[in-house]
Formats: sequence, structure tokens, C-alpha cells
Amino acid sequence: MDNSSSLRHAVRAPGRPREFEIDDALDKAIVVFCERGYHAASISELKDAMGLAAGSLYKAFKDKKAIFLAAFDRYKQVRNAVLDRELQKGADGRDKVLRMLGVYAEASLGDMGQRGCLVIGTAVELGAYDAEAAERVHLSMSLTEELLRALIREGQADGSIPPSVNAQSTARLLLSLIYGLRVLGKTQPEPEQAYCVVETAMKLLDR
Repeated sequence: MDNSSSLRHAVRAPGRPREFEIDDALDKAIVVFCERGYHAASISELKDAMGLAAGSLYKAFKDKKAIFLAAFDRYKQVRNAVLDRELQKGADGRDKVLRMLGVYAEASLGDMGQRGCLVIGTAVELGAYDAEAAERVHLSMSLTEELLRALIREGQADGSIPPSVNAQSTARLLLSLIYGLRVLGKTQPEPEQAYCVVETAMKLLDR
């Protein structure tokens, strides 16, 4: 980072929240949007949850839509980091697919499962008519499917997944399954139910 860039990061406008404060505030906004949805969440609720004064809130975000888009991006950043850490433990392509499915199964349980997935919520509530939201949903799902396809092909290259498995169609099926798990999470399934779905799905890689 050059000196001018360092200066820009060190100096901030008076009253503007620091970057780590914004991340913490967005994490709280994510909970509100997941539980309430975009339309039902009010600015007042968001302000209270985020712990920001009105002045700081409007210096950081021009309106509710800006808060929502930033919260969506933060949500993906956090969830991708969780997934990346788990995939780094994978022994081979097959094991990485298993671990990826496990991340989504785990997210379908408990409080997180009941709150639901912000990607799915956005697709249902905003995807049909809000271009910015739809673009984010499309990119998120496309990258998830692409990762699944890449892991299957990695498994085929290392011998842990048979070459007869169709990487493209199987990745699409697994994409449907992991988002289905997040929907089922709203019904508070038992852990055994979620992991049974994962175990059954892995049989698709034995064909």
C-alpha cells in the first residue's frame, strides 16, 4: 500500500464510523434483514440494532437500500470465509464436497437456520424486480455452483470421484440441495435430519 493510500485509510471524516465498527453494525443488520425481510425492516429497527446514531448511519449509508446491499455483501464475505476455512481442511475433491455440504447443513440448524439465508430471502423478495439485488443473487448462486463443479472435477482428477459423474448436472443438483437445506432450516430440523440429507447426497458421487 502506498503512502497516499495509507493516509486515506488513517484519516476519516469526523463522525464517520471506523471500518470495524461498520462491519460489526452490518453483522447486526444482517440479523434484522434475515428475520424481517427487506420491506418489513424499518430504518428505526436497523438503527437500533446496528448501534449507530442517526448521523453516523446516514454518513455511512444514504438509505435503507444502501444498508441492505452492504449487509448482503458482508453476509457473503463472512459465509465465504467460513467455507474457505473448511475447504482448506479437505483431503481430496470428494472430501471437500462433503465439507461444503456440511457447512450448509450446519447453517441450517439452530438460530442461524431459523433466521434463514439472506441469499434466498433476497431472491424471493427482491429478485424479480430489483436489478442490483438480482445481480447479487445471480452472482452468488453462480459462484457456488461453479465451486461445486470445480470440486467434483478435482475429485475426478485425484480419483476420489468416478469419472462417470456428470460434474455440471451434479453441481446443479447439489446447489438445489444446499439451498433447500437452508429453507428447511426455517422448520428447525434435528441435526440428524440435516446430516442425513448430506450423507444421501454424497451417494450422487458414487455413480
